[in-house]
Parts: sequence; structure tokens; C-alpha cells
Amino acid sequence: MPKLTVEGYAPVDVVDGRRLVVAMEQDAGVDVLHACGGGGRCTTCRVEFISGEPEQMTQAEQERLSQRNLTGVRLSCQIRCDQDMTLRAVSRLEGSGRADPGPTPSEDIDPPPTWVGR
Repeated sequence: MPKLTVEGYAPVDVVDGRRLVVAMEQDAGVDVLHACGGGGRCTTCRVEFISGEPEQMTQAEQERLSQRNLTGVRLSCQIRCDQDMTLRAVSRLEGSGRADPGPTPSEDIDPPPTWVGR
């Protein structure tokens, strides 16, 4: 089981292959935003990796980050927990002014992933 460590939260073991946005919210108790419901469209689920950043990303993530000119961050809705990871949650409900984090993301990466190098 991979260990997920989110800065400011206790480390947790997560099921291998679990979607990072779901693991952060349900396992680690992080109030991570996911305004589009985890569809790789809104970029509110941004994280910064301290260690354990995956070598690959989905084509949807790569395109969205490029379109928004975002560097140094990843989209937690487009990542599977398949190794130990330490990260910082960039976009949290606390202080966002939003009423809720967004629709609950499913366990499956959406859109269905096409994997590319980062």
C-alpha cells in the first residue's frame, strides 16, 4: 500500500491505484477542491509534489496545464496512487470562498486516461 503524506496532515496508507483526489479527501481528510468533479477541466485540484511525483501524466492533464500556463503543479484528479507520495494541497476549500469542494469524484480517472510523459 502506498503511503500518502499531505503537508499538514497525518500520513495515510492508501489502496494501490486509488485516484489521488479521492485518497486526499476520503483517506487523508484534506479539503481539496474538485469543482468539476474530477474531470480534468477546472484545475482546482492542484497539488505540488515534494517527493514521489509520477513520471507520467494523462493527456488531459498535460493539455489543461499547458492551456492555463501552469507549471510546478499537477492535477490530483488525473493521478493514481501507485507509489509513496509527499505533496502540498494547493487548492483547498478553506479560504476559497466556495460553498463546497465540488461534485464527488468517482474512483475512475475521467476522461479515460491516455498516458504521456511529463
